[in-house]
Amino acid sequence: MTDLDDVPAPQGQLTLKLLASRQDTNLYGDIPGGWLVRHMDQAAELAAGREALGRTATVAIEAMDFLCPVRVGSTVNIFTRVRDIGHSSIKIDVEVWIRSPHERDPDELNKVTEARFVMVALDDNGRIRSVHRGEARQ
Repeated sequence: MTDLDDVPAPQGQLTLKLLASRQDTNLYGDIPGGWLVRHMDQAAELAAGREALGRTATVAIEAMDFLCPVRVGSTVNIFTRVRDIGHSSIKIDVEVWIRSPHERDPDELNKVTEARFVMVALDDNGRIRSVHRGEARQ
């Protein structure tokens, strides 16, 4: 149970940090959701690749709701957390938190979205392989 006074905070480790710039906008000058999904996928791939000791690919993304818009100039922070490791799959929880460009408190982050990414480990030929658990990390 969470206290009402608890301030929500990112879960997992910071995997990607980037700036939303004008070149990332759509026709209306907004940062589109697809731009965020692309970077969330990159973060999930990085996190899964560390666990799989190699190449991975996205096979599913669970439901995603957007809680607030991302404006040009926002610092986008993408956090990842390994949720589950199966024989060949890895489930990664991904959260996006932003710092608005005009935020006075440098530690103030606002949650934008979250999703669970299901990744599979791939061999050098692009075929699904087992995740190498228990082996020495490179």
